[in-house]
Amino acid sequence: MPALERLKAIGLSLPAPPEPAGAYTRAVRAGDLLFVSGQLPIAGGKVVYAGKVGTDLGVEQGYEACKLCALNALSILAAEVGSLDGIRQIVRLSGFVCSAEGFTDQANVINGASDLMSQVLEARGVHARLAVGVAELPLGAAVELEVIAQVN
Repeated sequence: MPALERLKAIGLSLPAPPEPAGAYTRAVRAGDLLFVSGQLPIAGGKVVYAGKVGTDLGVEQGYEACKLCALNALSILAAEVGSLDGIRQIVRLSGFVCSAEGFTDQANVINGASDLMSQVLEARGVHARLAVGVAELPLGAAVELEVIAQVN
């Protein structure tokens, strides 16, 4: 089954690729690697999940925020290579969680992105990963996700 059909089967669709919020491009290709700039949990041009995970948001909300970041990253990947099926492998996810003091469950928050990648891309979505707690993120976002993918 094509990746886009798997996405639809779980009740999701690709949004329009988000525009950069600063002086950078949404993705850069180097050989067969595509580096997607940090994605925030944005829908309709607005940050949907803001604040610190551990006080303002729970792990479940952080998980959903990461799914939204991953969906935005997938939309950029599809736009850059023509379709989700042009993605050969998600190589690495770097996830940043705006964390309350003492919060140490970043890995479970970033699982929202990891799980979505695996659901949509199957084995091609399994990746190396980084999950980091930070004090603040751009626009007050709760999470940010960077993606490196091998593409056709």
